[in-house]
Amino acid sequence: MTLLPLIPEDDLDAVMAYRNGGTITRAVFLGQVLALADALPASGKVLNMCADRYAFAVALFAAISKGIVTVLPNSAAPEHLATVAAEHEGLLVLGDQDVSPVAKLPYMAVNGFLAGTTPATAAVPQISFEQSIAYVYTSGSTGRPVPHHKTFGRVHLNIMAGAERIWGKTGGACSVIGTTPIRHMYGLESSVFLPILGGGRLSSDLPFFPADVARSLEAMPAPRLLVITPFHLRKLIEAEIPLPPVAAILSATAPLPVELAREATDKLGCPVLEIYGSTETGQLATRLPCVDEAWDTLAGVTLRFEGEDAWAHGAVYEMPQLINDMVELITPSRFRLVDRKANMINVAGKRSSLSFLNAIITGLPGVKDAVFCVPERSGAHVERLAAFVVAPGLTRQDIVSGLRAQVDPVFLPRPVVFVDSLPRDGNGKIQAAALAALIAQHIPQHN
Repeated sequence: MTLLPLIPEDDLDAVMAYRNGGTITRAVFLGQVLALADALPASGKVLNMCADRYAFAVALFAAISKGIVTVLPNSAAPEHLATVAAEHEGLLVLGDQDVSPVAKLPYMAVNGFLAGTTPATAAVPQISFEQSIAYVYTSGSTGRPVPHHKTFGRVHLNIMAGAERIWGKTGGACSVIGTTPIRHMYGLESSVFLPILGGGRLSSDLPFFPADVARSLEAMPAPRLLVITPFHLRKLIEAEIPLPPVAAILSATAPLPVELAREATDKLGCPVLEIYGSTETGQLATRLPCVDEAWDTLAGVTLRFEGEDAWAHGAVYEMPQLINDMVELITPSRFRLVDRKANMINVAGKRSSLSFLNAIITGLPGVKDAVFCVPERSGAHVERLAAFVVAPGLTRQDIVSGLRAQVDPVFLPRPVVFVDSLPRDGNGKIQAAALAALIAQHIPQHN
């Protein structure tokens, strides 16, 4: 049976995290993890609802140490949590709030375990490669959220392959500051597992607004890695506030426009690295969008076509994983990404993708945010497109004229619906249910 250390065993005195203006070593982190693990039940599952990234990490690694599976919902909405609770019997909620964020489930507050600063004297626990550690739910951007099972060894392999690629671009392990939700696969991998397992430094902050990002970056020592989404990166660049030096930017959750990547590179003076993956596959490839349109898979991962579908193969998977996107293979470890299969549309016999159209409309002058949608669909064909737009001061004619210069007339939206804001989640995504609600509210023909 293959065993792996819970955290890196070398240099336990090294600083692993920054929280509330102070530093935390690996040994102190381990001491808090083991103290919380001793208080957990011998079996069952936990629902990790900690809001602070460091508290979340202590709770997650304590559960791993105890051999308990952590359930990670994609949303804190009561209706989603109720669904999750119904799918997993015997859940214990772990949180850093005074009152349980989930009604009708037993609750344990972890704050008391975070006060201890005594370094662990016990050896680093050894975890089985095959040990189940989490059920991570999909984001819900393309349908009902679905849980996916994760094991420690495969997560460890994936994180170390990602660290090799990312630290290779930054020149070494970094302080990691993330704007992404910690229960989403991208945020979990890149802002929690990467700094802990990959030898970096974790920030407890969960910055959202540009000024918060700047403060979080300033609080961490160089070199710094900024883990962000295209939506938040655009807002950060538009804010034009001074930032401390950043070694690299890591982006995911949606296609990153090349123009935005170039602007970020020019203004921040660092490479922009885009990462590709999903809840099902975890991170599996990266690219430098300013340099190359193609993606290179992480070490140990290859893609193969079976019929019209591409599948990811490698030791990081219990079984080959279906790629829910359209890709063009250059080699088994190199590919071009076309778009999500669900985003490919056919209007009047002409094909395009919603991601492409979204990039065009959000790039129009005066448009703050926008999204194309499909109010009606007949089989494989789309009858018409619509667009929700946040663009104070613009008219429908402004939007249509701007689009007409760049897209085929069959893809022009009708109607164009102006709204004050779009219901994006912490990853900058719009969940399928939220988009359906917008359509039902604003497009009468769909009702």
